[in-house]
Amino acid sequence: MSGADAQVQPRKTGLTRRQKRALSRGAQYVVFVAVVIAFAVTADWGRLKNQFAQWDLVKQMFPDVITLALKNTVLYTMSGFVVGLVLGMVIALMRLSPVGPYRWVAGVYIEIFRGLPALLIFVFVGVAVPLAFPGTEIPGGTYGKVALALGLVSAAYMAETIRAGIQAVPKGQMEAARSLGFSHARAMVSIIIPQAFRIVIPPLTNELVLLFKDSSLVLFLGVTLEERELTKFGRDLASQTANSTPILVAGLCYLLVTVPLGFVVRRLEAKAGEATK
Repeated sequence: MSGADAQVQPRKTGLTRRQKRALSRGAQYVVFVAVVIAFAVTADWGRLKNQFAQWDLVKQMFPDVITLALKNTVLYTMSGFVVGLVLGMVIALMRLSPVGPYRWVAGVYIEIFRGLPALLIFVFVGVAVPLAFPGTEIPGGTYGKVALALGLVSAAYMAETIRAGIQAVPKGQMEAARSLGFSHARAMVSIIIPQAFRIVIPPLTNELVLLFKDSSLVLFLGVTLEERELTKFGRDLASQTANSTPILVAGLCYLLVTVPLGFVVRRLEAKAGEATK
């Protein structure tokens, strides 16, 4: 064998990296389609329809599911969001304060209310507060209790989000404001906090979506027929009819709000990403 022949390299016959990726994606698509077909073939659609798709029950729920249940759910969510936002702002500023006790109190609050289940907070507001302060009524009745409970839960998360937003603002902004004669407090209110909120709008909107779902815990406070939200409304009708269609309709009503909010979050995140480029 000549030296030239000995130097000939064997031809590579394996798949390229791009071909391997394409083959992997194709296999995943095949598995997904196979699972969908298996589910469609093996599911008992008749029983599912009888239990979750009774059109007569759907018509029976309207318009109360919108004018009463969905309206109350939105009111509970927005009131809790406002309380949580205000309280979260205060706690975030305490967390950033140079005063030690403020930081300690804010840190303890965040760790406690971020670690406890939301259900326990509702029980605390509905049971422990009246026991601790006899004769004291939370303003707004059930709406006030829900706003307080949701606000306490969300404030811990919002405080950390707002704190991160404030710290993300370049330090030069504060230095420039102070050089122009702004006090520290005025610079925070007029310059730093507005910029921080532009940064944290997407995560705060996401927190609103979570609060919308957590509003279902209002049933543990004990509500009247006129104060029911979507989950309570659907469960009551499902118990009366021994059918799960009302629960499915209530779930779809949640999607009427959460899906558009999710779209808003993605758009805000995209705009924020473009602004940082």
